[in-house]
Amino acid sequence: MDHAADPDPVLIRLREGFERIALVLRADLWAAAGDAGLNPAQAQVLALLAARPAGLRAKAIAAHLAVSAPSMADTLSALERKRLLQRTPDPADARAVIARLTEEGRALGRAFASATSQVMVALARLSPGEQADLLLTQIKLIRTLQQAGAIPVQRMCVSCRHFRPNAHPAEARPHHCAFVDAPIGTRDLRLDCGEHEAADPDVQAATWTSFADGSPPLRAPADD
Repeated sequence: MDHAADPDPVLIRLREGFERIALVLRADLWAAAGDAGLNPAQAQVLALLAARPAGLRAKAIAAHLAVSAPSMADTLSALERKRLLQRTPDPADARAVIARLTEEGRALGRAFASATSQVMVALARLSPGEQADLLLTQIKLIRTLQQAGAIPVQRMCVSCRHFRPNAHPAEARPHHCAFVDAPIGTRDLRLDCGEHEAADPDVQAATWTSFADGSPPLRAPADD
């Protein structure tokens, strides 16, 4: 039998590893949500919106959490009844609404987002270098999935107009964030930054090339 088209066994093992980690994350989420009298979907919405005080449209929330629009509508209605969330008309589109957390909802969402899980405990046992390497790998995977349309665009440093890759070569913190005007290292890179401002697509592509191959930045940090 011809197995030429079979996937690389290493890829299969990596996928299996992610699936096992996801099972633990899911179990932790179920436990935390249950303790708060919520279901996992409601807990995920609170954690997502806690980092977005301006709120999001229901369609955007559903896309971020990979659920259907009707299912998300039910979740938002339940959170509204619990007074953890409120929906108001979107000033940019009268047909749409913006979902924002109440103070109680935001506090609960922050607690979910920062809660220590079994996976976090395991990650803490990795060396600082291993943690940094894993973060870089995550960034690469997320970017690839974004380009494939599998997940919504994330607010990562590497796609932000304030990010300057390799602006400080040969230093412990080689990159630069123009928003805070400070050097940043690999461990400082964010997957979801509240100050993120998307760069133009062409700039994003060039920034990624510079970031990935270690070449000098496109612009000096002082340009902003």
